[in-house]
Amino acid sequence: MRRVVVTGLGLVTPLGGDVETSWRNLIAGRSGAAQITHFDASNQKCTIACEVKAPDHEFGFDPNKRVDPKVQRQV
Repeated sequence: MRRVVVTGLGLVTPLGGDVETSWRNLIAGRSGAAQITHFDASNQKCTIACEVKAPDHEFGFDPNKRVDPKVQRQV
């Protein structure tokens, strides 16, 4: 059996753009489900999703603060 070492944690969820915010909102019982905002879903049967929030949202994710520009270009 091989040993595993956890050197850090990272989360990007509809509840937050980092581990602390996501965990705090999860423990508080908040839901990440909301009306779809990233595209026009008015013609779809389902208009609710768990989208990762935009950077200007309270729980938003800003990749420029967390991900190296070189890595962003590779994704």
